[in-house]
Amino acid sequence: MDHSFIFSEIRIVVFAATGYILWRIYNHLVLVYRSPLRILPGPPSPSWVYGNSKEIFATEGNSLPDKWFAQYGKTYVDHEFFMTPRLWTLDPLALNHILMHDADYTRPDVNIRRFAETIGKGILFVQGEEHRRQRRILNPAFGPMQIRDLTEIFVRKSNDLRDYWMHATQAGPATINVHADLSKTTLDIIGLAGFGYDFHALNLEGKPNELNLAFRGLFANSTARQASLLATLAAWFPILEHIPTKQRKAVLGAGAVIKRVGMQLVAERKAAILREASEMHKDGIERKDLKDRDLLTLLIKANMAKDIPESQRLSDQDVLGQIPTFLLAGHETTSTAATWALYALSQKPEVQQKLREELLSLDTENPTMDDLNSLPYLDAVVRETLRLHGPVAMLIREAKKDDVIPLSEPFTDRYGRVHKEIRIAKGNKVALPIVAIQRSKEIWGEDAMEFKPERWQQPPEAISTIPGVWGHMLTFIGGPRACIGYRFSLVELKAILFAIIRAFEFEMALPKEEICIKTAPVQRPSVRSTPEKGWQLPLLVKPYKGDV
Repeated sequence: MDHSFIFSEIRIVVFAATGYILWRIYNHLVLVYRSPLRILPGPPSPSWVYGNSKEIFATEGNSLPDKWFAQYGKTYVDHEFFMTPRLWTLDPLALNHILMHDADYTRPDVNIRRFAETIGKGILFVQGEEHRRQRRILNPAFGPMQIRDLTEIFVRKSNDLRDYWMHATQAGPATINVHADLSKTTLDIIGLAGFGYDFHALNLEGKPNELNLAFRGLFANSTARQASLLATLAAWFPILEHIPTKQRKAVLGAGAVIKRVGMQLVAERKAAILREASEMHKDGIERKDLKDRDLLTLLIKANMAKDIPESQRLSDQDVLGQIPTFLLAGHETTSTAATWALYALSQKPEVQQKLREELLSLDTENPTMDDLNSLPYLDAVVRETLRLHGPVAMLIREAKKDDVIPLSEPFTDRYGRVHKEIRIAKGNKVALPIVAIQRSKEIWGEDAMEFKPERWQQPPEAISTIPGVWGHMLTFIGGPRACIGYRFSLVELKAILFAIIRAFEFEMALPKEEICIKTAPVQRPSVRSTPEKGWQLPLLVKPYKGDV
């Protein structure tokens, strides 16, 4: 064996690896020390390694950005890992520019790569033309007519939750972790409405099935994985992604289950569609045949329709990627919003009773979408919940090129100079401050931190400049990447509240001070004295008796 040849090859590999590492370090130092964002005001960084990240996530309720906006103005800069500068702004013109130029401000590459590896390339994790193509195909599945048809599923599963709690309270008021049961309910809803798959998560007799367990494992371990220092280093050195950590093994295992069951679902739907076409004695299907309610079947039918050009079709892998995407976007966010609605209503009995009276004025247990949307106070409660307790506190975007961001209000830099625009460099991060802008006192008034549905009777004029797709808020963001399923989520949330507020009264089971907010990345409640029990909101639940 020629040992000199082997040593030569090893030297080449070591030299190449060293050169790559030095190149990445150099580029990072340029990004840190030559970024045009350095002139912006902002908080000092307590750590060269962690920047401001640790203190932000350690602060309950994601309240630190609120404090810094009050201290440094509408536009400031903080730092992520290894002092990477990150822009924060409440300026509506700047936010609109960032949201509308979605090709120039994308999800960080490492996040896209990590999720694509485990759950596929659904609409949340594709960019550019691929995103536009998927969105064109998916749009009809999330239109008003389709949501109207799905409302029966929302209502049926919400009534199942009502009956489940009736059983739990048949002997009298009971303390219930409402977050856990709401999470099971929305999992059942998205399973049936999304792809005709019943998780039976709320079933008294049922046991968690493998898809349910796989998704819970995926979300729990993905959160732990993304929060680690190794995950940050992997953004620079992708090879580190392949280190067989406990979290990586768990994520890949869960992803394998999701893909296997998902492919089975896709195959079953395609076979059923072909049988349907055969029974109708038709040579294939056309768009006019798209009558099934669940989103996956509708998507597969649209994808198989013979009158749709090949360029507008999705591959089986692309279709498969939508299954975890539906669950990721439509499960925990809605259940968390419903949880925070009950949290707020439990502290405002007069608001809870006013809402209950409106809901009871509708003489049915099975409202339609139009029925739910006809209730103004229910709409106001939903809006106020999503304003004050938006499930997602912030989103991160990464500049893909050097750019100039316009401002509606100038800022003063660290050196006392006034600027009417923000210069940003390729690779800089931007935080979209969803919760911060929705509780800004400058925009919403001095009572911005108060849960007050009545504010929606005459909302402040200042909110008209917020570039959101719904309600002059950033809950569902805006621009070309605005949440495609926002109508689905809103009607689902209304159906849940309709069923349970009519049937029960809710009170805090613990002092308000015992409930804290943990962001990872969805804002969920936890009990301060028992953090080991995970996400929970214990409430005292008792059947509503009415005037007796």
